[in-house]
Amino acid sequence: MENTIKVAFATKDMKTVNAHFGGAKEFAVYRVSKDGFDLDSIIKTDTENLEGDDKSDFKVKALKGVGIMYCESIGGTAAAKVIRGGINPMKVQEDSKIEDVLQDLVTMINGNPPPWVKKIMNIETTEDVRLARWA
Repeated sequence: MENTIKVAFATKDMKTVNAHFGGAKEFAVYRVSKDGFDLDSIIKTDTENLEGDDKSDFKVKALKGVGIMYCESIGGTAAAKVIRGGINPMKVQEDSKIEDVLQDLVTMINGNPPPWVKKIMNIETTEDVRLARWA
């Protein structure tokens, strides 16, 4: 797929976003484009044998190349690390279905995605809808 974005989901069952970033042992990673989405990989992030900051550092490194990471919740320090790692953290409502979030992303990408999504996906802005309001 052309102009894709990798999106990770903190999950316990591969169907719902139902894990806290710090406690997630797996992330389902999808490639998302205007045309749809495909499962890219499952990233295992069991940090049971690590301590303190090493846990979140390990997860950020494991998610390298991901543009957006959805989770049920994330602490402030971990969110800052995720952002510094080039990943946009997103919290969702409890037990949101991964497929529903993916469908919403595809709809948003086919509409007028925010500039930060366009940047990640290398989508050129051919028309600025704000200009119509000023004309």
